[in-house]
Amino acid sequence: MSSSSATVLLRAHAAATPQTHRRQQIVRAASSGENVASRRKLITTFLATSVGLVGLHATTPQASLADQEEQKWGTRSFMLEKFFMPGLSPEDAVARIRQTAEGLHSLREMIDTMSWRYVIFYIRVKQSYLSQDLKNAFSTIPQGRRKDFVKMANELVDNMAEFDHYVRTPKVYESYLFYEKTLESIDRVVALL
Repeated sequence: MSSSSATVLLRAHAAATPQTHRRQQIVRAASSGENVASRRKLITTFLATSVGLVGLHATTPQASLADQEEQKWGTRSFMLEKFFMPGLSPEDAVARIRQTAEGLHSLREMIDTMSWRYVIFYIRVKQSYLSQDLKNAFSTIPQGRRKDFVKMANELVDNMAEFDHYVRTPKVYESYLFYEKTLESIDRVVALL
């Protein structure tokens, strides 16, 4: 049998055979009216809950002064402050330098446990703030002390850069050494402020 006659026979057979394969309809649990009602309920519940939570958040007692300062400085969202907020006032910059000094003093436990990843993140965030804060705080320094301040600020920035380098390596002895040098430098800067 040739291929052309086989094709003709298949076509004839297909035309003569009744189609038994039918597309089955999908059974839906709810009618379209019930479906719309349930969607409306869901959206209404979501909106009511959201509005309620916003109202509840607005009526909570005032946060502590430290929390307000953190929010003002953007330490909870460094990306927001880094890219979308203007610089701090000189007084706020001085206060944040002092807070950075306290934070660096409390970093010792992470260094002792060799939590390098957290230390690197903390140092880099503080470095990005510190350079801007030192520039802002410069205006609060009296004329006679400005040379000393510039020298100490440069030393602090250099020590933090070296500390960051050795933490990334991670070389334990050098990390401790530059951690101590960074603490000494920032304490001298804070004492000058």
